[in-house]
Amino acid sequence: MSNVGTVQEIYAAFGRGDIPFILEQLSETVEWDRGSKSDVPWMLPRQGKAGVGAFFEALSGFEITKFVPYKFLDGGDVVAALIEVEATVTKTGISVSEEDETHVWTFDAQGKVARFSHKVDSHAQWKAYHGA
Repeated sequence: MSNVGTVQEIYAAFGRGDIPFILEQLSETVEWDRGSKSDVPWMLPRQGKAGVGAFFEALSGFEITKFVPYKFLDGGDVVAALIEVEATVTKTGISVSEEDETHVWTFDAQGKVARFSHKVDSHAQWKAYHGA
């Protein structure tokens, strides 16, 4: 399967709540949102499969009502995806919407995800999380 195909399968697994499938696609030392400086739980940098598992647990505080990957850009070992996202932070009831949330997936030589980052309006996410 191509790297784009793997990313599409990861999104399909996310849609059906199949986190174990997603974790199987990751390298043991995957870097997830490295460099993020936010205190929003679903935006924290993570390391390894256990860290990514914690990311998905953190998403329980974020009720996603729309998640539509609509464009995939194939750069070989790097795949970018554009996503439409609408969600509400459960603790504050504040909604956020992203027209062009960008996900960047980097693959290693074994075809496993070595690095993932998502680019969002971090200020809007922070405000929604903190009720500001």
